[in-house]
Amino acid sequence: PSPPLLVAGSAAVGDCAAARRAAAPARGATRRVRTRPPCAATAGALVATGTHPVGENGLVSLLSDDDSGVAEVACWAAGERSDLADRTVALLCGIAGTHEDSLCREAAVASLGSLGHEAGLAAVLDCLTDRPTVRRRAVLALAAFDGPEVERALTQALDDRDWQVSQAAEDLLAESTP
Repeated sequence: PSPPLLVAGSAAVGDCAAARRAAAPARGATRRVRTRPPCAATAGALVATGTHPVGENGLVSLLSDDDSGVAEVACWAAGERSDLADRTVALLCGIAGTHEDSLCREAAVASLGSLGHEAGLAAVLDCLTDRPTVRRRAVLALAAFDGPEVERALTQALDDRDWQVSQAAEDLLAESTP
């Protein structure tokens, strides 16, 4: 089969590694296909079942995928699956704090906010020192949490050098004041 067909077929059964191998150009050939969309689409499809088409626990395992695009979508999907929170929150905390791709960190912190699981609060607070896009998501994620440390973090975020971070903090503080 042609490389695009191999990529599509491999991605359809959830084998992103095979899709990447099929998409790799032969020596001297130019790359004609991209693997991220089919693999990301496969990750997104796991939201409904949480099970990988080849029998693995897909959503949880995709949080550690080598392809940042797949890991990002898996982070987003994990935020929609509160029933899997006991298995995903620790992984999301790790991604939020240490992943090399800021989009993955951003998606992880957003999911931690969506889940509102108490075990994710420390990671959300730690993300308030990351780059602006991640800090914005972290401030918004704080809406799911209560407590003096959350109030302190929001008050401190009022002075953030990124206006969207400080605006989000101001909005959240205004909502919490009767």
